[in-house]
Amino acid sequence: MSTRAEPLDDFYSVIPAGGVGSRLWPLSRADAPKFLHDLTGSGQTLLKDTWDRLAPLSGDQRIMVVTGRAHRAAVEAQLPDLVDENVVLESEPRDSTAAIGLAAAILERREPGVIIGSFAADHVISGAALFRSAVSDAVAAARAGYIATIGITPTEPAVGFGYIECGSELQVEGASRVEQVRSFVEKPDLDTARRYVDGGSHLWNAGMFIAKASTLLDEIARNKPDLHAGLVELAEAWDDTSTRGPAVDRIWPKLEKIAIDYSVAEPAADAGRLVVVRGHFQWDDVGDFASLAKLNSSGRSGELAILGEGARVLADASSGIVVSRSKRVISLIGVQDIVVVDTPDALLVTTSEHAQRVKAVVDALRLGGSGDVL
Repeated sequence: MSTRAEPLDDFYSVIPAGGVGSRLWPLSRADAPKFLHDLTGSGQTLLKDTWDRLAPLSGDQRIMVVTGRAHRAAVEAQLPDLVDENVVLESEPRDSTAAIGLAAAILERREPGVIIGSFAADHVISGAALFRSAVSDAVAAARAGYIATIGITPTEPAVGFGYIECGSELQVEGASRVEQVRSFVEKPDLDTARRYVDGGSHLWNAGMFIAKASTLLDEIARNKPDLHAGLVELAEAWDDTSTRGPAVDRIWPKLEKIAIDYSVAEPAADAGRLVVVRGHFQWDDVGDFASLAKLNSSGRSGELAILGEGARVLADASSGIVVSRSKRVISLIGVQDIVVVDTPDALLVTTSEHAQRVKAVVDALRLGGSGDVL
């Protein structure tokens, strides 16, 4: 197992910083998405935490951030070492294949043969040395021509995560353990998730992909040729400021919206081109307030997690989470697994059991014309 801290010479980190995190509404909004919040009490945003994990692997001059135009100022304020040419702005969200694929196409033109790794801007990870070791093993697999992902050993039958079914172990030079991916499956129902956990051959999908940029682009071309053609055309125009804008305006809105799980991971797994490295670090995608409550109470049930500077909370025999962004006094008496999120213009009250349903509230507000609170 490698514990190297010096940057990998042929490696470039990519951080897709998009999405709103609608299951964390009303804390996470379009103008202040999840990755721009401190959700762990660390004193810095999830985006900055992500940067700090990746800089030792690739060097801070070799980290590219793909984000929306509206978030450029906030991203650059969080990441003062981010190189201007490594800021890739989306005119509108087109899902992860477009974001990661464009980064791959740009970097392959700049540095043919480069290996890239894509890491979400809004996940929580602890265990820096274990994380670096897993990424180093994945980079070794990428050098061997594979598309690699990093899987997390499940601690419970979670239905909010995708799963990776592991196959036989492969011998890859420079890596301690790499396994073939037998299948790459989306969020299961509870009974299926229980079978996966009990069987021991499934890992959580942590949404990390490491490959040669050319290998990743070849996979997109194989499965989504029109999308690939658009990304390559964009990359050809990208580094010339006189051609970039017109190309983005012409091409970007027409790109297919599809997650990289469907355009790359699933077909690559079916064809034997996807491998997985087991990550032994702690990981959470903080997908809803139930996971946020668990994260901030160290996984202990029966406790009340409180987030918010100067939060005024009085609690008696209560558990769950309170997130306060107002100066109101919040009193809880005898309620269990409660979720209270108090902001100046919106209040959410639910329970941990129903935390995944917050997205439906966001959808209803959007359909009802209440976009001012989204």
